[in-house]
Amino acid sequence: MNTSYYQAKAADWQSCSVQVEEFMIPAYDTDTELYVRNKHSASMHEWQAERTILCVHGSTYPGHAIYDTPVEGFSWIDYLAGHGYDVYVLDIRGYGKSTRPAEMLDDPNDNSAIVDGETGVRDISAAVDFVLARRQISRLSLIGLSWGASLTGRYTTENPEKVDRLVLLGPIWLPAAASLDRFPEKIPAYRIVKRDRAVARWLQGVPDHKRELILPQSWSKTLFDAIWSSDPLGARVDPPFIRVPNGHYSDWRNYWSAGKPFYDPEKILAPVLLLQGEWDVETPPYMAHTLFPLLTNSRAKQYICFGEATHLPLLERNRLHVFAAIQTFLEGFR
Repeated sequence: MNTSYYQAKAADWQSCSVQVEEFMIPAYDTDTELYVRNKHSASMHEWQAERTILCVHGSTYPGHAIYDTPVEGFSWIDYLAGHGYDVYVLDIRGYGKSTRPAEMLDDPNDNSAIVDGETGVRDISAAVDFVLARRQISRLSLIGLSWGASLTGRYTTENPEKVDRLVLLGPIWLPAAASLDRFPEKIPAYRIVKRDRAVARWLQGVPDHKRELILPQSWSKTLFDAIWSSDPLGARVDPPFIRVPNGHYSDWRNYWSAGKPFYDPEKILAPVLLLQGEWDVETPPYMAHTLFPLLTNSRAKQYICFGEATHLPLLERNRLHVFAAIQTFLEGFR
């Protein structure tokens, strides 16, 4: 087998020709389609489980925008493809280019929260099965961000034979002060997210003099242009908005804030990497610190906390350090 593209030097990986393919695949529900994007080296013609990855997004922004919006010439999955990986990105239903549930055309208060964790895990299952069948392999690696870390963690406990290794970025775990008070009895079906508060939310906890260094304005503009053009309804108005399913909040109410984990880390057998930013206020480092020792049956586990990083380190100035750490993990423990 020709493995030359696996051995590309860091200095020349960007010269790799990358092939892009897009799919609308059936979910495990009637009349629901899921958007999946694939990138891999154009010279790659043989497929290996160890070189196949599915990326899953968090509770607000769609996967294709988070993982495949290029800044300074390349995205996270461009990097992976350039280093010899066959990488896929999923938009869970209600996000990005996937089918939006009918409730998202109604007033959000007309229905209860939609697209909860169980639904997200079913969509991941559909995407994994699609990739495994397409490439005729038996397993792949998963990368999950925030809510996506919870979903991929749960999927891995239920399908250990299909997961080669697991990367959890900003993983959610039990909050320090559990409370149900913040949740109404009926959580609206979805929420409207506007662009004007996005940077402030992203950079919570970052010292003022570091903000432009961590997230240059040109980078955030490029990313937010991609995100706020992803909602076909919200993109037609000024200012634009995105509709975001609220199932994540019902997960918080029913599991995390009630003191009940969404998954059992003892059931994860694959190697696991927990990756964190020191300025992450959405899933603070204490969550990963608590989760790490509970991974008692993982064949190998690592925890890395990056200084001067937030909840979205894949999209910040120091992202190449994060990329390299994940690549090292994916290629280790053989």
